[in-house]
Amino acid sequence: MVDVVAPDAGGIARAVAALRAGDLVAFPTETVYGLGADAMREDAVRAIFSAKGRPPDNPLIVHLADAAQVDRVVRSWTPLARRLAAAWWPGPLTLVLDASPDVPAVTTGGLATVAVRVPDHPVAQTLLREVDLPIAAPSANRSGRPSPTRADHVANDLGEGVAVVLDGGPCPVGVESTVVDARGDHPLILREGSITREHLGALDGSANRAARRASPGTRYRHYTPDCRVVVASPGDASQAATGLRDEGWRVGLVATVPAPDGVIELARFVDAAGLAQQFYAALRAAETAEVDVAVVEAVDEIGVGRAVMDRLRRAAAG
Repeated sequence: MVDVVAPDAGGIARAVAALRAGDLVAFPTETVYGLGADAMREDAVRAIFSAKGRPPDNPLIVHLADAAQVDRVVRSWTPLARRLAAAWWPGPLTLVLDASPDVPAVTTGGLATVAVRVPDHPVAQTLLREVDLPIAAPSANRSGRPSPTRADHVANDLGEGVAVVLDGGPCPVGVESTVVDARGDHPLILREGSITREHLGALDGSANRAARRASPGTRYRHYTPDCRVVVASPGDASQAATGLRDEGWRVGLVATVPAPDGVIELARFVDAAGLAQQFYAALRAAETAEVDVAVVEAVDEIGVGRAVMDRLRRAAAG
């Protein structure tokens, strides 16, 4: 089993030593747990793809301690990128820019762009400052699985493929970062997250296939647990769960209301942000409870609701 450690001085020192040796380290961010390696070492980055079973053309996000380090991995800043970074970093915003020729092609998925962000989590911040390296870090799960929002999710998915997991508790946001193409004059959203197009005054670029290739985590099967996922309309989740229970299925419920008799309550939420925070953990709880069907109540596609509904639809499609 992977070595899960507290993010105290000793744990951080072990994680730093592992990263500098080219090994993999999982660490918490405000969004999900990341599986990190030195972004400038091909062998270390290839180990990420191997551990995750990740397609090699799926680019990685490079995590930095602060905006001053961006010049290590990009060819040039744009005025738009500087404005967005000043407003939202540290935070759950990833910027796509032209990559420096020093960044290995394995890190960028063979593209001429690189995705960068400065995470807003005290453990991630401490680790990145101490290691003083650009750290490539996709979500710390097997590709296609629900993303990890707790250290035990990482340990269960990746086992001994990781040198150290820093246990920073549950991730407060719960869905992956917003990805924005910041190479032009206007922000182009490639992946929805908790920083919304309303926050950014951004255009939706998700339908642009060429632009979307530059965004991590948008083109492949994702977020799928080992059970069927059913999306219920707002207010109809309890009835949908009851109907499936009466058909003889073992049913779990993620909703704004309590689970009816004979249905397992996987999570209860108040609003879209609450669903985002609990969504991946609820899918994993469904597996632990060995349910046949997880019924999840939909939320309005406003703000972060768009991000969580994107993940929910993809889980159901899987």
